[in-house]
Amino acid sequence: MAKSVNKVILLGNVGKDPEIRSTGGGTMVASFTLATSDRTKDPQGNWQDRTEWHNLKAFGRTAEIVRDYVKKGHKLFVEGRISTSSWDDKESGQKRYRTEIIVNDLSLLSGRDDGGGGASPYSRQSSSTSAMDQRQPAHQDEYAQSAEISDDDIPF
Repeated sequence: MAKSVNKVILLGNVGKDPEIRSTGGGTMVASFTLATSDRTKDPQGNWQDRTEWHNLKAFGRTAEIVRDYVKKGHKLFVEGRISTSSWDDKESGQKRYRTEIIVNDLSLLSGRDDGGGGASPYSRQSSSTSAMDQRQPAHQDEYAQSAEISDDDIPF
């Protein structure tokens, strides 16, 4: 079989607070939406913003992180894969489709208390070989200011 790739990278804002549930086997599942925007010029030369909404789903430990730290308006960097499911609508009998992004890696770019910019010290990769949560020192700026650097310390 030929090699193939199914990888999605998104940087956007959460549309509403995540919905959390558990499967019959006890696996936690987080469902939420992420908005991304494109800016293009129309034929008259005016800038037009177009927002695309993505349905995301996270499982296990990543879903727990989403539950604990992700809220409406937060900025996220997400890596995942596209998954499309289909079913027959019970009322109309028509075939229905839903495309979702299954989250593999998640980085929180908003602080705990804000819905916008800033960086969060929490990042999670949900693959089996991922590292534990990456946490930066709480007083990183104080540490940087306390380190005395002279011209002799710079290698160039």
